[in-house]
Amino acid sequence: MRYQISGKQMDVGEALQTHIRTELAEMFRKYAQRPTDATIIMSREGSSFSCEATVHLSTGFTVAARGQSQEAYAAFETCRERMDKQMRRYKRRLRDHHDRAQPVEFADAAMYVLSSDTGEDEDEAASLQPIIIAETGTRIPALTVGEAVMQMELAGAGFLVFRNGKHGRLNVVHRREDGNVGWIDPSV
Repeated sequence: MRYQISGKQMDVGEALQTHIRTELAEMFRKYAQRPTDATIIMSREGSSFSCEATVHLSTGFTVAARGQSQEAYAAFETCRERMDKQMRRYKRRLRDHHDRAQPVEFADAAMYVLSSDTGEDEDEAASLQPIIIAETGTRIPALTVGEAVMQMELAGAGFLVFRNGKHGRLNVVHRREDGNVGWIDPSV
């Protein structure tokens, strides 16, 4: 597994890096998962530390967690505990349902970041045209609805766009304000 451990406004020492590698390897060994790469970002926010971890599994799923504490090691431990809880739930769902025989397939798509400037001083017609300030690529997975909900929860995202494995059309699952999950399945 490839590790990318970095710090924002702080130096991540060799001892902390070794601790992170050891703990993550032990956690994934426990759940018999094969992670391909992990990105861990430690940062200092005022008097506390924050740890953000994103791990890509060989099945195509992504696990993400965040932890915060007054000490760097404790921030990582909080993050690891949250990731451990997500992996435990993921493993239980796989055991209760069926295991995916093939890795998740992805389709490439363009992703744009639009300017949030409302253009109140400009002409109304000109303000309706959004200004693209960044263009990147993204990947859209081909999943079942259940897998899409699981991936959204593993990644800690508010929504997930995916290609429905049943019919191949684009679908969206999202976390509603009432805590339930919404599913958008356009018929056309």
